[in-house]
Amino acid sequence: MIVSILAPFTFGLSFFLFGMYAMRTGFQNLAGKKMEEWMSRFTRTPVHSFWIGLLTTFVLQSSSAVTVLTIGLTNAGLIQFTQTVGIILGTNLGTTVTTELIALKLESFAIPMLLVGVALWLMPRRNIRCIGLVVAGFGLIFLGIDTMKIMAKPLEQSETFRSLFMESSHSIWVGLITGIVFTALIHSGSATTVITMGLLTHHVLSMETALAIVLGANVGTCFTAVIASIGTNIASKQVAWCHTLFNVAGALVFLPILPQLALVSAFLTDNPSMQIAHSQTIFNLVCSLVALPFAAHIARFIQWLIPDKRKISR
Repeated sequence: MIVSILAPFTFGLSFFLFGMYAMRTGFQNLAGKKMEEWMSRFTRTPVHSFWIGLLTTFVLQSSSAVTVLTIGLTNAGLIQFTQTVGIILGTNLGTTVTTELIALKLESFAIPMLLVGVALWLMPRRNIRCIGLVVAGFGLIFLGIDTMKIMAKPLEQSETFRSLFMESSHSIWVGLITGIVFTALIHSGSATTVITMGLLTHHVLSMETALAIVLGANVGTCFTAVIASIGTNIASKQVAWCHTLFNVAGALVFLPILPQLALVSAFLTDNPSMQIAHSQTIFNLVCSLVALPFAAHIARFIQWLIPDKRKISR
């Protein structure tokens, strides 16, 4: 039983994370240094920052990577902390693009995409090779999803696992903490969401518990940014904690209304995976659009919460 669960989980997660890395590397090489230039030039207003955050998150396939990049630019003095609030709001929405694509269930294209990607990677031109990395990355992601699905069957049949999740379904807090801890450990909210989709499809989880795990995954992605901010200047620490506090606040606001969120997503589609993807999109879209007009106020609050002692002492 343990081997039939751990083997597909380990291999599937490895394929998924390696695919994310390959796709991110391909996109990053295509964009080159322009990405940092865009982030430093086109973040004059919160709305511009929001779109930059959304687009760069889609390109890098990781909100954590964009936040770490933002911390680096802030630490280097290329952008001010007040310019980063919009970027943070955009990164949260940008992650939902990947989730929506994954929910389309394109696993049957995994091997063809992987083969096409490898063929393009063998070409001499640099840009074509980068495109090959992106295509192969997508192929590995879908292969990883297909592999991880294998573990859902023995889990579904396990009485111990079912009773454990039956107990946890009575407490969405357990789901939230599970999402936070697991995402912090593997450094990928998308992977946590994919695993949750698989368990939900096989009726191992209830919808409310699954959504609580996804909310937790949003919070767990902040762990990488907090680690990256250690040893940096105050502005960089403000970026990391702004990202963390915003995601925690959003999760706490939505936690009591998860049944209503589940009803809305069920109205939009009958597919459990798409319900998870739509719920995550609704959550991040509402949080970002509500907070965007107050970006300047949020920045001032974070600066008050984590003050620059050097400026105060002057």
